[in-house]
Amino acid sequence: MRKLLNAYFDFSKGEFNGLIALIVLVVLIAITPDVYRFIMPEPEDPVIEQLAIKRLEFAVKQPRRFNDRRVTKENPKKERSYSLFPFDPNTINIDGWQRLGLSFKQSAAIIKYLEKGGRFRKTEDLQKMYTITPEIYKRISPYVKIEDKHAGNINAKTFVPKEAKIIEINEADSAALIEIKGIGPAFANRIIKYRARIGGFYRKEQLLEVFGLDSIKYDEIRNQISVDDQKIKKININTARLEDFKGHPYIRYKQINAILEYRKQHGNYSNIADLNKVAILDPETIGRLAPYLTF
Repeated sequence: MRKLLNAYFDFSKGEFNGLIALIVLVVLIAITPDVYRFIMPEPEDPVIEQLAIKRLEFAVKQPRRFNDRRVTKENPKKERSYSLFPFDPNTINIDGWQRLGLSFKQSAAIIKYLEKGGRFRKTEDLQKMYTITPEIYKRISPYVKIEDKHAGNINAKTFVPKEAKIIEINEADSAALIEIKGIGPAFANRIIKYRARIGGFYRKEQLLEVFGLDSIKYDEIRNQISVDDQKIKKININTARLEDFKGHPYIRYKQINAILEYRKQHGNYSNIADLNKVAILDPETIGRLAPYLTF
């Protein structure tokens, strides 16, 4: 090492030995604190130790305090006062509900329900109100006295069922369709749009193809409707163009094109059976299209 240093610096033997001693001293000074702390750990600060103990005590006590709060919430010290008396839920005012033990907010929700046309026809109907808890219902139900006029139809406009009449769905407009019990403006609009796409209905079950109209809804309305298949829009298969089938849900573009190409090559179709000669058409498609075609 001395030779290496002498190549760059001119050190005497004494100077070199002094340099080595200085380096050793610097290293010792640098590592002495770490060595000391390793051998002689510092005594813990009593204040810090006390804080740690208090934190531990707080953590141990915390769950108990939480449980106390939960119990307090579930078992309030003071129960709402109430008085029980016979009442008609359709006529009692907000003060009456509060006397029965309901809060102002709960009472107001019931009054709002009645103002919107809601009615209680039997005692059990009170259970449908989310503001009336099972405990409250159990307490007040023996005192419910619903007058006959409330149990029946209070408001003829609201509660009397629509007069049963049959609606022919191929000519009915939206106003007529809404007369069907179970059909609102949205369904009426969908039925009319779908009817325009297919050219009219030739059987009731086609209503199941209307978006959102499921079997439950169909069972509700099927006895209120009729279908006159003489009023559907028909297409002459021997003069039809591609545009005449546009948007029809029962047939695809490739099938329409195949029908027209076959006619172009082989002449007019004589009857529905001739469509079986078009390879791309399956019996199901032909059967669904048949009521809409003329020859």
